[in-house]
Amino acid sequence: MALTKRHNLIQRLQTAFPRGKPFDHQQLAKLGVSSALAHHYLKSGWLTRLGRGVFMFPNDTLRRDDCLKFLSRQIPGFHVGGKTALAWRGVRHNLPTREPLSLWGEGKASLPEWFEKLFPSRYTTRNPFSPRLPKNFGLQPLPETPDGVFVSVPERALLEMLSEVGVHQGIEEARNIMEGARSLRPEVLTTLLKNCRRVKVVRLCVSWAEELNLPWAAAAKKAAEKRLGRGRWVHRLKDGTYLVLKP
Repeated sequence: MALTKRHNLIQRLQTAFPRGKPFDHQQLAKLGVSSALAHHYLKSGWLTRLGRGVFMFPNDTLRRDDCLKFLSRQIPGFHVGGKTALAWRGVRHNLPTREPLSLWGEGKASLPEWFEKLFPSRYTTRNPFSPRLPKNFGLQPLPETPDGVFVSVPERALLEMLSEVGVHQGIEEARNIMEGARSLRPEVLTTLLKNCRRVKVVRLCVSWAEELNLPWAAAAKKAAEKRLGRGRWVHRLKDGTYLVLKP
């Protein structure tokens, strides 16, 4: 009788957690699996431990998008942003196949080791936007995965990428990617620029948009006119070189 009950519970787990998805102690507890029972399943080979309190089924292959969705429940403000979000939304420039994922979040959270081994990533909490920006503004799942993880819309992703210039993002590549961002929505970009607290991001966006003759350049300049100033803007990059933007 006990064996039958345990077998039925395993079947419930397999139904609740389709293949490719990680799951944690809290999710197991909701299905009636205590910590002691989870430990028994581990010893019996019915579960595999990924990290502290995180599991998968044996011989399973975890799917990237399911893992990202799992992390979004663990990390406040978690989303795919910057260069990765641009590429996923169709704005790219010779993106390497093993380019690290650009992931963003709030607080001092860090990516678990098991995830980084499977999916090389770069995680940052350096949010370039003011707290005044409405929560989740410019964050949406991709159209093909409406229940998936939040991914920055192109306008937000562009500014996130520009905030990484000189840190983890090369200047030439960023400019080349931006050249392909011709279909940005002026009204969305305006809201983001007005709530961007990094002068470097604002100046890069406006300056390069004008140089590249992008359709939304005028709207960007108008949104940022109080932040631009009249003189040159000089910024020392992480590698010791200087970024100089003309007025």
